[in-house]
Amino acid sequence: MQTRRVVITGIGTVNPIANDVPSFDAALRAGTPGGAPITLFDVTDSPVKIGCEVKGFDPELVMDRKAARRTSRFIQLAVAAAREAVDRSGLDIAAEPDRVGTSIASGIGGMDVQLLAHQHYLEKGIERFSPFWTPAIIPNMGAGYVSMEFGTRGPLASSSTACAASSMAIGDAALYIRAGMADAMLAGGAECGVLPVGMGGFHGIRALSTRNDDPVGASRPFDATRDGIVLAEGSTVLVLEELGHAVRRGAEILAELTGYGLSSDARHVTEPDPTGQNPARAITNALADAGRSPDEVEYINAHGTSTPVGDAAETRVLKRVFGSRAGSISISSTKSMTGHMLGATGSTEAAICVLAIQGGYVPPTINLQHPDPECDLDYVPNTMREQTTGVAISNGFGFGGHNACLVIERFDESRGQ
Repeated sequence: MQTRRVVITGIGTVNPIANDVPSFDAALRAGTPGGAPITLFDVTDSPVKIGCEVKGFDPELVMDRKAARRTSRFIQLAVAAAREAVDRSGLDIAAEPDRVGTSIASGIGGMDVQLLAHQHYLEKGIERFSPFWTPAIIPNMGAGYVSMEFGTRGPLASSSTACAASSMAIGDAALYIRAGMADAMLAGGAECGVLPVGMGGFHGIRALSTRNDDPVGASRPFDATRDGIVLAEGSTVLVLEELGHAVRRGAEILAELTGYGLSSDARHVTEPDPTGQNPARAITNALADAGRSPDEVEYINAHGTSTPVGDAAETRVLKRVFGSRAGSISISSTKSMTGHMLGATGSTEAAICVLAIQGGYVPPTINLQHPDPECDLDYVPNTMREQTTGVAISNGFGFGGHNACLVIERFDESRGQ
């Protein structure tokens, strides 16, 4: 029996459909698409011209001007999301910095700065490299900057496990709290994936949508006409706390993180397990950790990337875990709205589970217009659904065979007593 319960007391986000939590909640309810023509770089000669960019973001509103100039975009987004999460939670980090930690993930880190550094090298050689470029590039510096910005002195961690990274960052942070290594953690992910090299790499494996004439409709998970992911950027950070710590300071408890499960496909660098048995094990492990049965799950935030192979594979995974009940569970892929935020997607979708539980609704899978016979579950098409949810799960599956699942529940003070 878990003796140290982990609750969620704050959320902060900057993503393609909103730059703060209230706006995000409203955008999810409305089914707002984040896809648009790319503006961050010239796509004239690119076969892919669409992405899900963060709009109207000014890093100098959340960071010192000098720090903003010296950091990459993913770091700036991480600091912005963490600042909102801390402000909303009311957590006084300065009062006990040794008991507050940071776990911020990133799949690719500061590749925007890495591209600038490479261009500098080609034009000027190795001389006069900026001393700030290396700290701006490495993926762990989202966590590092957030820790420095807020003065956390507890565990400092950064996972880089592709699209499962921020699900793991949150799950690992919960483990630190359970183990007594921290009383609170800032946990989430940050990514700046809308970049020429990112587009080129994903296009090279034929994973990107080329629906350039329909950017708002390009991300269409589980739809029969889906043709690939739409790359996105953003950051979401949660404040996790040990229950007693949150109660003693009078914090508003938004939800409880009760389960965390992991598994490995161990078969291919990009393709999911076609049988579904290994991703399914991550879900069953998370439910066992939470002390819940599959019959108790009421909402699933699917990984749902909008790829032909991935969405069909996840459908098989869910049928394997939930059996005949799979078709009666509300499931949505919110990547239909946000696009695929890579290392930041798991924390964003965990936050969505919290908002859904708090708000009594299930966000839709937008752009689901042509049902796919291989994806025949209830994916809440196009319009949000009013629903009271007690138990939700969030799936995160990454290249390399990384599978992660989080169980998030409505807070019940009597649970575990």
